[in-house]
Amino acid sequence: MHFTLTSDQRELQAAARQFARAELPAIAAELERDNRPPSRELIHRYAAQGFLGINVSTELGGLGLGNIEALIVLEEFAKISSAVGFPIFESSVGPVRAIEHFAPDALRKRIVPAVCAGDMVVAVSMSEPDAGSALTDLKTKGVISGDTVVLNGTKRWCSGGGHADAYVVYCRLSDAPGAKGIGAVLVEKGAPGLSFGPPEQLMGFRGIPSSDLNFDDCAVPVGNIIVPAGGFKQLMEAFDLERCGNATMALGQASGALEDVCVYVQERKQFGKPIAEFQAVQLKLAEMQMKCDAARLLIWRAAANAEEGLPSVLDSSVGKCFANTIAREVAGDALQLMGAYGYSKEFPMERRLRDSWGWGIAGGAIDIQKVNIAGAMLGRRFDQRR
Repeated sequence: MHFTLTSDQRELQAAARQFARAELPAIAAELERDNRPPSRELIHRYAAQGFLGINVSTELGGLGLGNIEALIVLEEFAKISSAVGFPIFESSVGPVRAIEHFAPDALRKRIVPAVCAGDMVVAVSMSEPDAGSALTDLKTKGVISGDTVVLNGTKRWCSGGGHADAYVVYCRLSDAPGAKGIGAVLVEKGAPGLSFGPPEQLMGFRGIPSSDLNFDDCAVPVGNIIVPAGGFKQLMEAFDLERCGNATMALGQASGALEDVCVYVQERKQFGKPIAEFQAVQLKLAEMQMKCDAARLLIWRAAANAEEGLPSVLDSSVGKCFANTIAREVAGDALQLMGAYGYSKEFPMERRLRDSWGWGIAGGAIDIQKVNIAGAMLGRRFDQRR
């Protein structure tokens, strides 16, 4: 058991940090202002630097490194903003990993290298108007007819809706009840019968557009089935890694806030001295540091325990639940220490606070993670319907 990074990991962290801090703050401000996603030019720059698909196999265009390396890079980008970190998230711990692990070989070889090269953005589409935490209640259905799958239904809260090139769509692929009928299909943006709702106006996550996906006899090739009916467990196994990415995006809001406020309290003077000289400020900084360190170790534990596969639901849910919680607390404390400067849109702190609340909702709300944790602890599944 080691609690230090290797020299190679430190070099990767330093490279990500240098690139993010030098290149991205002004871009992050523009994405926030205009509520638009990172440009394809920027995503291609990420690819050229080796920041996409860090933990994807080299045979599929990735770097072939581990989950911890991917999360190290993701945190450095997330410290700048959620929007500039999102392409890293999508390519390393997002839906593309379900394609890499479970899709037919032809689909895997067509999609995954394109994502790692920055030529394609793939989003996940899980929730529906009546299926969020109760995901197995989803109603969107795909009917296999010859060499096509015809989808009908509506998906909601799709981060990437309207601008991604393809979507991993959770849907019913058989009439079997509950999870037994659920699988996933890749639907590409130009598929006939696919349309998008208006962009959602959210409290945070500006630069990560979200919208409904509407399927009206939307036909895709049967070869686009990633996981057939009955594969819900596989999808959730891949989603356990995505939880680690969500947790790291939340952690990035907290650790970025902490770094910024550490600079601020040493420069800002009140009563004739830097406010860092006041014990109340010192105590708050120490609490924030402890929370960030604890969250990071929980996330890395989940990633390290899954280096030969995917994280466990227990490890990933503990990491996500804790990181989501402390992100709100740390960002809020940092904003308070900065006073009006923290509250001003001229500075990134208020954006971090808004985004930190979003990560505790996305990908399974905080309280749902606690239900997952209790179930894993006791070795049973709690049926919320009874």
